[in-house]
Amino acid sequence: MIRIAAVGDVHVDKDVLGRYRPALEQLPDVADVLLIAGDLTRHGTVDEAQCMAQEFGGLGVPVIVVLGNHDHQSDQELQVMDVLRDAGMTVLEGEGTVLTLNGHRLGVAGAKGFGGGFAGACASSFGEREMKNFVGTTEAIADKLGAALRGLECDALVALTHYAPVPETLTGEPLEIYPFLGSYLLGQAIDSAPTALALHGHAHHGSERGRTPGGVPVRNVAHPVIKQAYNVYQLLSEETGAGLVHA
Repeated sequence: MIRIAAVGDVHVDKDVLGRYRPALEQLPDVADVLLIAGDLTRHGTVDEAQCMAQEFGGLGVPVIVVLGNHDHQSDQELQVMDVLRDAGMTVLEGEGTVLTLNGHRLGVAGAKGFGGGFAGACASSFGEREMKNFVGTTEAIADKLGAALRGLECDALVALTHYAPVPETLTGEPLEIYPFLGSYLLGQAIDSAPTALALHGHAHHGSERGRTPGGVPVRNVAHPVIKQAYNVYQLLSEETGAGLVHA
């Protein structure tokens, strides 16, 4: 069995230091890996990234993250990623990685994602160049995520994004902002591979549980939703194979 701890939208800055750490110190006892679904910082500065590295570094388990929209706010995302990688974290953007945990291979493919909306109420690549660029950004990110998922050889496969791949986990957010919280294209990418679990954040007022059209369990792990330092999800029991055992 593989135990996956997950959280998103931790928004670390100097005033947050120490808030998560007591629970994080217990991670090796309850989880084999920690996945963080974006919005690691408040404004995407190098100073905040250093605070993030201090709070979430050296935990005794691997830490895999994607960036969120807040982490791009100061246009220092490349420096932010460097700080996190120097602290031993794996930062994914259209890439994948495989870890061997408890004798099993866990594959994680990650990307920030982007907006666009969902079936019946989504943006299309038609009209003004600005709209084509908006939709084209989501298409490019989703294509990379799908390719990364399909390219991993593993026993259990997890997709990690910041933006939501399905509308169900946005329930509680105003309908008017759904197109800015996620895209069905991310769900299609997740369904293009034998994904066992999809994790995202971003929707602070959303709900935790959803499912892609292809049946993949989706969990919104934004901190304001799960209301704790992390949730733990279990994969690869003898009964369910690569499926989600517990959430």
